[in-house]
Amino acid sequence: MSTTTKTLKRRSAFFTIVAAGLLLFNACSKGPTPEESFQAYVADWEEQDFAAMYGRLATESKEAITKDDFVERYENIYAGIEVHNLKIQTNPPEDLEPDENGEVRIPFELSMETLAGPVTFSFEGTLIQEEQGDESGWFVKWDERMIFPQMEPGDKVRAKTVKAERGEITDRHGSGLAVNGTAVAIGIVPGQLGDDGAEAKSQLADELGISVEEIDKKLAADWVQPDLFVPIATLPQGDVERIAALMEIPGVTKQDVPARVYPYGEAAAHLTGYVGEITAEEWEELKEEGYRKDDVLGKSGLEQVFEERLRGEDGGVITIESEAGEEKEVIAEKEPRHGEDIQLTVDMVLQESLYNEMKGDAGTAVALHPKTGEVLALVNSPAYDPNAFVLGLSGEQWEEWEGDPKKPLLNRFAQLFAPGSAFKPVTAAIGLEAGALRPEEKREISGRSWQADASWGNYTVRRVTDPGKPVNLRDAFVYSDNIYFAQTALDIGEEAFLEGAKGFGIGEKIPFAYPVKASQLAGEDGIQSEVQLADTGYGQGQVLMSALHLALTYTPLVNGGNMLAPQLEKSEGEPAQEVWKEQVISEETAELILSDLIDVVEHPKGTGREAKISGVTIAGKTGTAELKESQDDETGTENGWFVAVDTDDPSLLIAMMVEDVKDRGGSHYVVPKVKKVMGDFLRSD
Repeated sequence: MSTTTKTLKRRSAFFTIVAAGLLLFNACSKGPTPEESFQAYVADWEEQDFAAMYGRLATESKEAITKDDFVERYENIYAGIEVHNLKIQTNPPEDLEPDENGEVRIPFELSMETLAGPVTFSFEGTLIQEEQGDESGWFVKWDERMIFPQMEPGDKVRAKTVKAERGEITDRHGSGLAVNGTAVAIGIVPGQLGDDGAEAKSQLADELGISVEEIDKKLAADWVQPDLFVPIATLPQGDVERIAALMEIPGVTKQDVPARVYPYGEAAAHLTGYVGEITAEEWEELKEEGYRKDDVLGKSGLEQVFEERLRGEDGGVITIESEAGEEKEVIAEKEPRHGEDIQLTVDMVLQESLYNEMKGDAGTAVALHPKTGEVLALVNSPAYDPNAFVLGLSGEQWEEWEGDPKKPLLNRFAQLFAPGSAFKPVTAAIGLEAGALRPEEKREISGRSWQADASWGNYTVRRVTDPGKPVNLRDAFVYSDNIYFAQTALDIGEEAFLEGAKGFGIGEKIPFAYPVKASQLAGEDGIQSEVQLADTGYGQGQVLMSALHLALTYTPLVNGGNMLAPQLEKSEGEPAQEVWKEQVISEETAELILSDLIDVVEHPKGTGREAKISGVTIAGKTGTAELKESQDDETGTENGWFVAVDTDDPSLLIAMMVEDVKDRGGSHYVVPKVKKVMGDFLRSD
């Protein structure tokens, strides 16, 4: 081979190598840029797709940590510090060029929300160009500093939640209705059960009213160890004898645990409501509001109404700990914001007195300060023990409450009932203001039943007593004459009656923190007949009112015609009177009706005469609401009402309703109960 030929072959080989290199360079230059590669890594990071992040690491990083360890490390840290709203902003320089080592550095800023508040830091990502399998491109060189810049290999991230205290609810005197206390957790230390563990579990199950299977399920949890306390049930601190008996069972022990406590139990159950652990469904809806999976949530009553104010906000601290277990640095720290304490206008002495006086009868009672509108009591009877929901409600107890015909779970003070004759002051007020009623004019009414004309068919309005004389407004109140008020309603007329009722707020939502249903004068179709209009006049027909609203309709009588708004939260200093309906009636009308209602109690034949208290002037009105399918129905029931207010220096207004008073004296079954409570309260003042 000639020298020339050899030279040509060498040149050909050289150019082939150069061409191949150029082709490889061109291929690489057409792939993602370092900036694009890092942006893809950041996108996976923001999505917390840690497996995808690992796939973008450089070979030397993958050799330093396995994929499983990488993913687990991020998942554990981010779950522990409760990362959300993670955002990363890259800030590549304009002259992005590899350094002498062929590496590119891209600064970034990371921000995220954690259990300890917002965390932000700046760092830089390092990328290197290399081939991985069939892929050639830019890959991220990773180390612990990309989790937090302060971290080194072997360091751990520690997170601790600092729980916020739930705000407490107290009465006007500072007595606790819903407070933060302690309960007793009853549990088992498995290693101390002894040789006869089955017998011990059987005894514990019998004492707690649960099954052995429930106990075994808790003992089978993954975290359980022979020397660890395994909680089985929670009991109130006051259950001393039962707790002592449980401590005699081998392996059974106790621990004090924080708990929401309701000191007044059933007497304020529907008022306070109760809290419970947040469910998975509730957490999904509320997690964006900062709720945690182990939080408690107001489930009913004021615990639910004031949830946002009571719950507060947890704090937390995030630290870096060295491999030796020493704290190196605090990454973030947030102090807890404790919940707001709420003081009510309620007087628990009065609340308990009303509840106890009802003696388990189905009914409700409301007490107001008639000059300020402060709500002094909201009572439901019978009731449940809210502590049972916090400590752990048994299925048997739930079934007992659910099946009780007196419905202890029903909140009656938030419901509507026919007010019966307790509504007559409203009818009188509307009639007087409309000019359809002249108080001194006497109506000639004979007998105990009446109808306007033959078009009424067999239907008649009935009255309990025939006074045997013509009846004026005062007489009609004293004898609670249904016929008089039925005729008055017809004289007023449908349109004027509906308009007058609006003046008393009927049909409107009461301006009150606690949700109470809006009262009604008639159904959606209005007053459909003359008979219905007549019945409306004495609180029957389709008239439905809450006890609270009915009580409020009596406040104009002692406030010059102004109807007050109810107040549930105690104000600082002297309470300011809040008016709901200004001058709903004239001062003259208010004085006239109040005087007549005093006679209902003072007159020897008055239906409220049993409420008379020596040395105290009481105005009141009884009411018996019939609940039956037809006028001839003999099996219907009756609800008894009594509304009363002291008038010399008004300080107490009570409206009480008791269900099923038929054959128990009707409203006269209720009057002595109200008298007893009023007498005790007014004398104590």
